[in-house]
Amino acid sequence: MKINWGTGIVIAFACFISFILFFVIRMNIDHKAGHDLVTEEYYQAELGFQKEIDAENNANDDAKNIEVKKTPEGLVITFPKNIDNKAVKGIVSLYRPSNKHLDFDFPISLSDSHLLVPDKRLLEGRWDIKISWKYQDKAYLHKEKITY
Repeated sequence: MKINWGTGIVIAFACFISFILFFVIRMNIDHKAGHDLVTEEYYQAELGFQKEIDAENNANDDAKNIEVKKTPEGLVITFPKNIDNKAVKGIVSLYRPSNKHLDFDFPISLSDSHLLVPDKRLLEGRWDIKISWKYQDKAYLHKEKITY
């Protein structure tokens, strides 16, 4: 039996479509591929986005920039020197994009101008750091992506 070129093209298209459908179905039913949202309540978090933009602008406008450094003891977060350390309130959030079970938050309590995140809490890899803090009833925000 001879196959002409028209039949060959139809067979090639059918094989290609079958190949693509196989992988689409496999990825949708495979439990190893996590299809989680970045945050559980994504749309509610989106509504607060303007507040985050305002807080970031406050930090830039008032020169209240935070410095994050990797040291042998861990991650050192240095706050501006020209503020009263006792009046700073806020939260440091560390988000691990590859595994949501490694995410953690802790409150800011300063006795000096710096805060230390211990080395044992951080695994090697990418971390997104979000430091939201208030000083004199004004909100500030610092976001940074680091590879630890």
